[in-house]
Amino acid sequence: MSEEHSGARAGKRAAVVLAIFALLTVGLFLLDPENFYSWAKAIHVIAVISWMAGMLYLPRLFVYHAGAEKGSVQSETFKLMEQRLLRVIINPAMVVTWVFGLWLAWKGFAFSAGWLHAKIALVLVMSGVHGYFSGAVRKFARDANDKPARYWRMMNEVPTVLMITIVILVIVKPF
Repeated sequence: MSEEHSGARAGKRAAVVLAIFALLTVGLFLLDPENFYSWAKAIHVIAVISWMAGMLYLPRLFVYHAGAEKGSVQSETFKLMEQRLLRVIINPAMVVTWVFGLWLAWKGFAFSAGWLHAKIALVLVMSGVHGYFSGAVRKFARDANDKPARYWRMMNEVPTVLMITIVILVIVKPF
């Protein structure tokens, strides 16, 4: 089976999973509207954990991929791993994180809180890093990466620092 066909199948599976997820979410809202806020928080946290797991793992794959010889079996394997991680886990998790996070902020009337403004700003930065990593996946797929493994080791820390700061804002609410 070709990598392109395999990638398309992975994308279709992700779309099916997201559709099922959306139906279950609507079902939860219709069956238990009084407790949906709690369900939405749980879904949001699960999505954040999934997004961060991918955002922490993807640059680690870049570290190893940058050291692999272009066109090698190892390089081709990294390409497939990076593309599937991005399409099947990271992208859907980011979308769910944003949708439920904004809904929770709106429903919880927290838009006036300073800590929330800072959190949203940092999540926007995290989304920008996500976009940068998506571009890197495309560059690696074309064998056009021009960054050394050391660069990707440093980039691996960016989502970590952002995540720590966001968690502190959410839990401590310093302002």
